[in-house]
Amino acid sequence: MEKNEEKVGVVVGLGSNGEGIVKEDGKVVFVPYTLVGEKIKYKILKVDKKCAYGKVLEVLTPAEMRVRPACPVFGKCGGCQLQHIKYVNQLKIKEENVANCFEKIANLKVEVKNAVKGDDEFRYRNKLQLPVQETPKGTVIGFYAENSHRVVPIDDCLINARWTIDIIAAVKQYIEEFSIKGYTENDGSGEIREITVKDVKDNLIITMVVLDENLRGISRLIEILNERLNFTFSLYLNVNNKNTNVIYGEKFKLVYGEPDYTGDMLGIKYKIGVQSFMQVNNSVCAKLYSAVRDAVDADENTVVIDAYSGAGLMTALLSKRAKKAIGVEIIPEAVRCANDLAVQNGLDDKISNYLGKCEDILPDIIEKEKQLNSKICLVLDPPRKGCDIRVINAIIKSDIDKIVYVSCKPSTLARDVGLITGSLAVIDGEIKKVENPKLRYDISLVRPFDMFANTKHVETLVVLIKRH
Repeated sequence: MEKNEEKVGVVVGLGSNGEGIVKEDGKVVFVPYTLVGEKIKYKILKVDKKCAYGKVLEVLTPAEMRVRPACPVFGKCGGCQLQHIKYVNQLKIKEENVANCFEKIANLKVEVKNAVKGDDEFRYRNKLQLPVQETPKGTVIGFYAENSHRVVPIDDCLINARWTIDIIAAVKQYIEEFSIKGYTENDGSGEIREITVKDVKDNLIITMVVLDENLRGISRLIEILNERLNFTFSLYLNVNNKNTNVIYGEKFKLVYGEPDYTGDMLGIKYKIGVQSFMQVNNSVCAKLYSAVRDAVDADENTVVIDAYSGAGLMTALLSKRAKKAIGVEIIPEAVRCANDLAVQNGLDDKISNYLGKCEDILPDIIEKEKQLNSKICLVLDPPRKGCDIRVINAIIKSDIDKIVYVSCKPSTLARDVGLITGSLAVIDGEIKKVENPKLRYDISLVRPFDMFANTKHVETLVVLIKRH
């Protein structure tokens, strides 16, 4: 098997990113945008020792679940991976992916419940992130192609809200009027490198990530946005002139509109600011948070610790039925919003929010509540990389009765659950499977929530109950 070689094969499985798997010459070949059972013609792009990567040239025998993608740049843009699959099959694929991660990574066989879907397969995202890049053909706005830093130009995105069309058109008009340069990664030149938007109950928080806060024609940009948008909006400038993949720099400057906006969900009012975390899909978020509340099942004697608590929405929701709720969050603005949220909802006597890294302060919080003989339920909702090993160790040491874990990445979820339950252990600095483990926890629920329809991503809720 060599690079650029063309072959014909049958797809026998799907990888964790939704790509097809063909077995050829003793190797596993990953071919994106293909489906199980399909006979395909493909081209080898890269060959490693154990596997290879290919590009589909032609689907000779299509699978029954294949559909025509609605988006004209599907397969070029890296935003969606599953738009060529019937939605009901997308859900099944995600359920299987979660089960496979638990079995292969954590050595745990789990029953995965049916995935919970949202109200909409398209137009569901309330957040937008658009890189702006300088090319030989001029400044382009769009999304990165899969596994690259090359921006694919777009005028719309079908999984984002309809205001996406107006945002892109407005910024393109502004760029053209002022000959604004996009970002060039090689030499760090340009004026705009990213546009981000958050939709809080039809109020948009727009951020232009720039290399210099003195952006040309900013008043004209505000005019154009007002002309094109039928929404209240705020405009921030964020300065990021470092050679980094991190989107935002440290400095935000509000140049138009309000600093934050108020939303409501499940009877809780909340504020979202420019740096606050918010789930991308409102309908699925409400279903997920409701399921978390039911899984916690707090009573007047329960202390709920909400690790990675963000702007405090879930903390407040959980505090209503509990003795008290404790939030832990690393972003100062999010903690400020969480404190305001507690006051706004009349829950400040039941909520305490702490600023800092979970791995630094969570162990002390757990130990203090254990000494008070509190009945503790720990809610974990970490970033994609999962929990720091110090958080895992603190959880194991604390002997907490119930853990409710929300994750947007099945592989790190399975790893963390394996470490917490004891099917995995750190041995000589490496995570290894434990033979015949005596498990610390039973897994009482594993349920995916399709927060990200038409993409490879999935949110998953897991409930762990301490064995006695």
